[in-house]
Amino acid sequence: MRGNIFMNRRLASRWLYLVLLVTSALSAEWILRATIRDLLPFQTSLRPRQQDVRKPQYLDRNGVALSITYDNPWNIHDWLDLHEIPGLLQEAFIAAEDRRFHRHHGVDWLARLHALQQNIIALRAIRGASTITEQVVRILHPRPRTLWSRWLEGIEAVRLEKLFTKTEILEFYLNQVPYARQRRGVLQAARLYFDRDLDTLNTREILTLAVLVRAPGRFDLQQDGLGVEKPLRRLADELERSGKLSGKSPEELLQAGVSFARFRLPVDAGHFIRSLSRPDYLAESAAKAEGTGPTRVLTTLDSGLQAKVQEILNRHLQDMQDLNVANGAVLVVNHQTDEILAWVNGNLPSGSSAGSWIDAVTVARQPGSTLKPFLYALALDSAWTPSTIIDDSPLARPVGNGVHTFHNYSRKFYGPLRLREALGNSLNIPAIRAIQFTGIESFLERLQTLGFASLNLHASHYGEGLALGNGEVTLFELVRAYTVLARAGSYRPLRFTLDGASSIRPDQSAAKQVYSPEAASLVADILADPQARRLEFGTGNILRLPVQTAVKTGTSNDYRDAWAVGFNHRYTVGIWMGNLDRRATDGLSSTTGPGLILRSIFAELNRFEEARPLYLSPRLAVVKICRVTGLRASPACPSVLEKFLPGTLPASHCTHHDAGSGGDARLAAGSARAAENTAVHLLQPSANLQMAMDPRIPDIIEAYPMKITGQVKVKKIEWLIDGKVSGTTTDIDGHYMWPLSRGTHLAQVRVWQEGQGNPLETSVVQFVVK
Repeated sequence: MRGNIFMNRRLASRWLYLVLLVTSALSAEWILRATIRDLLPFQTSLRPRQQDVRKPQYLDRNGVALSITYDNPWNIHDWLDLHEIPGLLQEAFIAAEDRRFHRHHGVDWLARLHALQQNIIALRAIRGASTITEQVVRILHPRPRTLWSRWLEGIEAVRLEKLFTKTEILEFYLNQVPYARQRRGVLQAARLYFDRDLDTLNTREILTLAVLVRAPGRFDLQQDGLGVEKPLRRLADELERSGKLSGKSPEELLQAGVSFARFRLPVDAGHFIRSLSRPDYLAESAAKAEGTGPTRVLTTLDSGLQAKVQEILNRHLQDMQDLNVANGAVLVVNHQTDEILAWVNGNLPSGSSAGSWIDAVTVARQPGSTLKPFLYALALDSAWTPSTIIDDSPLARPVGNGVHTFHNYSRKFYGPLRLREALGNSLNIPAIRAIQFTGIESFLERLQTLGFASLNLHASHYGEGLALGNGEVTLFELVRAYTVLARAGSYRPLRFTLDGASSIRPDQSAAKQVYSPEAASLVADILADPQARRLEFGTGNILRLPVQTAVKTGTSNDYRDAWAVGFNHRYTVGIWMGNLDRRATDGLSSTTGPGLILRSIFAELNRFEEARPLYLSPRLAVVKICRVTGLRASPACPSVLEKFLPGTLPASHCTHHDAGSGGDARLAAGSARAAENTAVHLLQPSANLQMAMDPRIPDIIEAYPMKITGQVKVKKIEWLIDGKVSGTTTDIDGHYMWPLSRGTHLAQVRVWQEGQGNPLETSVVQFVVK
């Protein structure tokens, strides 16, 4: 019986052993299959790939960071080679995270057994014992923190060390180890906590980076740096025992100061960076850099100049607070290379975010007189000359059912003037006569060719007021257009990035000749001529710069916008000041506001530049003319040298100053040379005007003043009402008092000129008297 029982037990043991053996084999096979299934492949390099970039980093022309992003899955922009990382920082990380890093092959089994013992005694997980290699695996292959993940990480760590060297693994780790606020790597951490690079940190700050990596979210060094004292002391003691900490003792080390600071970019270039992704507006940046492309984009911006211009703009805005101006913008371009050097916005109060989200460089505003140079350049290409006489006398035009009277900024009238004086003094009435000569449609078309996409309405919408800037344009469009004048009439798109694999290049096929080199250089010569602007600005005004510079200012209605644009041989600068909420300023003028800033910026630009003159076409002919008539000067004339396009030199000599000469030769010459001024127009009444007779005034004495405008020598003016002559006058600048009569009437004027057989007639205008 006992033998049977013994035999049964031996048989059962054998069967149990067999079952356990089979079960173990099956389990091992399952674990092996599962392990092979869950293991992930490694890349051929530990360096981040270009296709991993979601958003590039933008640098200035010298490599200074203009933007920073933490949206990429890897630290790509702040990668350091291992030799660029301080040796003490490397040793501190090895001492804090993996003391046997250089001796194990991916897994530190001694550390794992020690950690297991500590966790069992504490009845909770207090230590993980992950090596630096295993942490690299965890960064490369993120998994849920489970025992199975730890098993896979160990196997992959061994594989990783067979594929890469210890140097490559440590370099990757120090560049990708995660810190607080989405920062990765020791360089980003140093900038986060101390706003400095690694080579500027003291020993305590270096060891702090190694301590923080264990629990980066637990400590806020800006609020309380005491939480790291104990682990920092343990790390310092460990480094001292191993002989890695030389010089100061741990006690001296812990007493050393720590300089915490918030990270800030060297300059604010946010609006410029955002402009790179606006191909709908800025054709020059048609290639979007985000999503694909280079990890870093080298832009044309000069961060040093950007900071200086920002300082200048902020200071002047601060000085002009009493004029109720809160916003400004500056754009600086090197028109020789087509590169944007500074793109600056300013807001008050200083440092306020009010309006800072609006890019004033790309906001459309009324440009005032800054469009006049493009009008006169068109006129010069259409047979006018700098000596063409333009009459600066009172002028009015019918607008709707009323009348608009034009006047100059100073409210003065100077009579017949040469084109050089009219443009130099930025006079309004000559500009209206100039657009009458060129035609509104032609001028608008030319502005659109210059890139003024904001002027997208029909010419009839703007009317003659387009010459005075009644449309709206952006500072970017305005500066780009002025570079055309600076480049002898040649349009080229502006560049945002430099050459190279990472450049966003403009379409150079868009280059075109907009004005002749002669017309463009003549306009530049006039804008740089201090004598040409003396009537309105005086001879010692702030627009007279030490280096020859073409300057134009502009002020919109109610002082809402003040502008200044200028260019020398190399740089074009544009400034706008006003309020982004469109409030009127308290009398801010373009000279006292943007003009002062323009002068300060050019002083900075010219600091290290050799002075050179503006381009002047060699095809221009120089002739001595009479200052008064614009004709070739006679010996008795007050004369001046003037430049002319080929084929436009004055054909006759002035006789106005000869002995015994009489008459107003200046006005006569102007009338003969400006054919568009021979026409006459009916100003009052305007078309469809409606008037009501005043019941408090006797009908017999109630009259309406009818007016015309024109530049002709009048013999007699006949005022026709309903086809019949109602009265006659002889002064074209005067008026005719027509006795009011109720009803619908037709008005017309017939002007008889001296020496002419046929009269000039205005168009018929219908109006109503109730």
